[in-house]
Amino acid sequence: MLKVLVISAVALSAAACTTTERRTAGGALIGGGTGAIIGGIAGGGTGAAIGAGVGAATGAVVGAATSPRECWTRDRWGNPIAVRC
Repeated sequence: MLKVLVISAVALSAAACTTTERRTAGGALIGGGTGAIIGGIAGGGTGAAIGAGVGAATGAVVGAATSPRECWTRDRWGNPIAVRC
């Protein structure tokens, strides 16, 4: 049980540090890796496969939900500018 907690803490701290433009892919990779490690420790090969699938799906959803939205408009001269959504 201690191994699972340590690996989870390390994975979550690594996930908190990633700030990429494509958070969906990053979240899926982090979630899949974390799920595979935890599932492998808890249930062997089958657990690793299930954990990787569930972790990747969850990571992709969380990554997409937390990504900053970019809104664009044009100023009076026609130049595109980023604005707060």
